Amino acid sequence: MTDYQEILYTVNQRVATITLNRPDQLNALTDRTQAEVRHALEQSEQNGTVIGTVLTGAGRGFCAGVDMNALSAMSDAGKRSDDNFDHLKASPGNPDQDDNYRGSPTYFLGLRKPLIAAVNGACAGLGFSFATFCDLRFMETQAKIVSSFGPRGLIAEHGTSWMLPRLVGPANALDIFWSSRKIDGEEAYRMGWANRLCEPGQARIEAEAYLNAIAETSAPSSIMMMKRQVYKHLNRELGPAMQESKRWMDESLARDDFKEGVASFMARRPPAFAPLNIHDDD
Repeated sequence: MTDYQEILYTVNQRVATITLNRPDQLNALTDRTQAEVRHALEQSEQNGTVIGTVLTGAGRGFCAGVDMNALSAMSDAGKRSDDNFDHLKASPGNPDQDDNYRGSPTYFLGLRKPLIAAVNGACAGLGFSFATFCDLRFMETQAKIVSSFGPRGLIAEHGTSWMLPRLVGPANALDIFWSSRKIDGEEAYRMGWANRLCEPGQARIEAEAYLNAIAETSAPSSIMMMKRQVYKHLNRELGPAMQESKRWMDESLARDDFKEGVASFMARRPPAFAPLNIHDDD
């Protein structure tokens, strides 16, 4: 396994956890950090025992956004950084090769497995975008989100203008973008941005427990397909979405997972589903 410099990657039971590990900088993102996160997510995708991944931060912050030294360098150059990390190149998810899932962090939506943000502290800028594009957000009460785009003279970046209104509605999204005010866990939960409200120090624990729990009850192939359905059908009319779902449903009826699901129900025993083989879908 790759030795990462700016993240930690661990696997516990059925869950992989990626911890942004620059606590002295509130886990601000560098190009290396982003490359390491992408590479680690590919490791999760390829590990058949892993049901899903938790993304969190070390110390008292989730992620403060892009490292300000990197922003300063981009401001001086008037363009994005040209740095790359060839040894960390990875292609996680996106079995359909959908162009919508090629950017960052929009590629999170193309992952085959669940990705949960465990928001344990400050979550700003690109860090806020990262969490917004995760499938679920478990947020601690003391944590705060802030968009930070306007005060930097920026627009709503990284696809958040598409995703955020789908989570909290257009009015709340505009409030978050325009005001750049700090929103705590309670308010984020009321808005619908946070799916679970956790006590301090519990977001990662609860997110890992959630994934381990669904690993006991749901087929990995079903979890993958339902994620694909939700994101692909966001922009489709009902008729085409229904037709595609019917085709995928017919395919699922022929799989061993369906037979095991029925057999375990009839026998009143826990199901024993096969791990996800990503090559089945490529």
